[in-house]
Amino acid sequence: MRMVDLIEKKRDGKELSENEIKWVIDRYTANEVPDYQMSAFLMATFFTDMTDKEITAMTLAMAHSGEVIDLSSIAGVKVDKHSTGGVGDTTTLILAPLVASVGVPVAKMSGRGLGYTGGTLDKLEAIPGFKIELSEDEFIQLVNENQVAVIGQSGNLAPADKKLYALRDVTATVNSIPLIASSIMSKKIAAGADAIVLDVTTGDGAFMKNLEDARRLAKTMVRIGALANRQTMAVISDMSQPLGEAIGNSLEVVEAIETLQGEGPADLLEMCYVLGSQMVVLAKKADTLVAARQMLEESLTSGKALAKFKEMIQNQGGDVTVVDHPERLLSAAYQIPVFARQTGVVTKLVANELGIAAMMLGAGRKTKDEAIDHAVGLKLHKKIGEEVAVGETLLTIYSNTTEVAEVVALIEANIEIGDTSKEPPLIHEIITE
Repeated sequence: MRMVDLIEKKRDGKELSENEIKWVIDRYTANEVPDYQMSAFLMATFFTDMTDKEITAMTLAMAHSGEVIDLSSIAGVKVDKHSTGGVGDTTTLILAPLVASVGVPVAKMSGRGLGYTGGTLDKLEAIPGFKIELSEDEFIQLVNENQVAVIGQSGNLAPADKKLYALRDVTATVNSIPLIASSIMSKKIAAGADAIVLDVTTGDGAFMKNLEDARRLAKTMVRIGALANRQTMAVISDMSQPLGEAIGNSLEVVEAIETLQGEGPADLLEMCYVLGSQMVVLAKKADTLVAARQMLEESLTSGKALAKFKEMIQNQGGDVTVVDHPERLLSAAYQIPVFARQTGVVTKLVANELGIAAMMLGAGRKTKDEAIDHAVGLKLHKKIGEEVAVGETLLTIYSNTTEVAEVVALIEANIEIGDTSKEPPLIHEIITE
């Protein structure tokens, strides 16, 4: 085969065979196909799209380009969950112990954040002593004995995706449904999941800004999962405003604890019940979503889910006392309120801009090597559709500096107050096979 012939074939909108796509991915991973040819291939794909068979072939080739985790020694159906990203997305910290508490094995490999706030690993590392680096044997043993462990991804997991993503980022080919879908699903398959629940976000704070694109991405990934013999479901959720009230690592850990205590924000808890119910059904612990939800609600109400969270922290070396004493988590030196300048109803909270404000404080990374300040962030006191009086606190800035004028200006420019507003729907659609 010659790469130029395959570029030409894709440029002309013809379907590539499984062997041809595997050849492209294998040769590029081995540095036998240069970046300039792969860039041409990506751009051809961007403009001519791919069939489901092509996307599946690309996904599997990327998944098998490096280490594939074998979780077969863990008893039960292993269900993984992935979110396409958002602002204030604390769901994994709640879902992992909640779902594990009803007997579903949660063997979760997560990543770090690049952007608004930290990823799941950064949030867990806000807990003193929490170890996210475990050997594969330790990881499997923990899940078998306690049903849950959350660790960092192996460095050799889907290396083709790492190379391709870096190239897409500098060739204006990031926003392509086939390339996004294969990137996400290759990592999930390589991580060893039997079944996958996807949270595809849409709105200002999401990668997919409109519902139509989010729907197509969700349906594409569900079909890939089916063709790759993985049971897959997707939830299309709204990210036009932040999920929950906290944006920032320690703040989100506190919010996760409050949610597991039954005192968290209603939208965050509902999101966890929706995603968790799907995980329980796919794990064959319940026949219906209604029955699955009832199991999760009972576990949270009884305290079993919170106890499982404590167990997870202790098993991974963390200071479990922070659950009962969250004040022991890192706290920012200054709490600076942002006040409403008029009376009315909150009509807009631009999620991505509030995320950027949190990043400016140090809650997220501008570059992959930048250090995160776990203590800083934002705490919302009003959400869309809620009434507010002039002078009332809209949100609180948690900062380790008083030099926050630029942050305040960005926040004020992206919170709007009007006469009337309706709360946006939390869930737009659920996609199954």
